[in-house]
Amino acid sequence: MELNAAPTLADISHLPPPRCHELTGNRAGQLSVDLEHPYRLLFIVANGPLPERGGVGLDWEDVTEIEIIAIADTH
Repeated sequence: MELNAAPTLADISHLPPPRCHELTGNRAGQLSVDLEHPYRLLFIVANGPLPERGGVGLDWEDVTEIEIIAIADTH
């Protein structure tokens, strides 16, 4: 899978597939990758401290470890 091969999260496509993106609302702090519809692979950043980009969000270039937390239908 692309997640296993990528050195950082910035190396993952943001377009389909796999459309890697940050979630909002009650899933803020989580990210997801589209799987077979309607399922998504949900994960969090595992390397700490949380790499931020000047207070405006996650610095994807500094994310080198993730923790998979679920496969779910978030729709």
